Amino acid sequence: MTASSLARLGVSWIVVACAAIVILLLSVAWLRPALAACKRVSSTGIGAVAFFYGASVQAERFEQFDSVVIEPDSGFDPRTHTAHCPNWYAYVSVGEVTKERAYYAQMPKTWFAGSNAAWSSTIVDQTAPGWPAFFVEQIVKPLWERGYRGFFLDTLDSYQLVAKTDVERAQQQAGVVAVLHALKARYPQAQLILNRGFDILPQAHDQVAAVAFESLFGRWDQTNQRYGEVPGNDREWLLGQARQIHERYGLPVISIDYCPPEDDACRREIVQKIEALGLIPYVTDGGLQTVGAGGTVLADGAPPLKKATFRR
Repeated sequence: MTASSLARLGVSWIVVACAAIVILLLSVAWLRPALAACKRVSSTGIGAVAFFYGASVQAERFEQFDSVVIEPDSGFDPRTHTAHCPNWYAYVSVGEVTKERAYYAQMPKTWFAGSNAAWSSTIVDQTAPGWPAFFVEQIVKPLWERGYRGFFLDTLDSYQLVAKTDVERAQQQAGVVAVLHALKARYPQAQLILNRGFDILPQAHDQVAAVAFESLFGRWDQTNQRYGEVPGNDREWLLGQARQIHERYGLPVISIDYCPPEDDACRREIVQKIEALGLIPYVTDGGLQTVGAGGTVLADGAPPLKKATFRR
């Protein structure tokens, strides 16, 4: 630009232009660390994980986590929170449905196999014709369109409440596997975390990113509405399942434990115990309504599961 042109523009324009350049440079400088912080794990990693089923999701409270499972009926829209680090997972129930779900009324009553009184829910017959397609089209598709790319699949073992013979259990397990395969066939990039589902892992382990279970040290009794310690034999059984998952499939394992929300010491102690075993910890309240405590174990390159030595 010539001197005469600058004169015509006036000094004020030069000042504005310089200020704009400075602001742009500072924005890039500030954004770069933020973007780097959001790459703590790969797109298929789990990292530090949280589970929150509260009605109001405040995204900034979960920035220390890499993956966050939330209740999609909260109205949270992951598309409007792409600047935050967590990979957002939607909670999805496979084996049960409640009347509050929008899709409940669309399900044929012949698909209902029983009830779970503790959670006021209905058990879904996994062998019902059309169930896998319905699950993908009516339950997962709307969530995918809202921006969810990860799904936490719960109640995978609920069929055990109604299946009474080995043949019936095998049929129900095959139905659950068919649901998972249908989901991944439609959305190959979907990241899946299973809540238990140990019996279906031989047929479905290559479809999932991680396996979770509840109550390794601290448990929540939904029926009696109280917290308690996990019996040693229950803990040892769960750790046996975790070892098999690590050794056979190389999948990260998450333990979701429970403490009263005001008991910070309880949360810290259980997180440390779970991490010491090479598992990914998350400790929260019984209703998963508060932001709990997680850990630093990453799914990519997680340490091997250690042999447990617990006080009985």
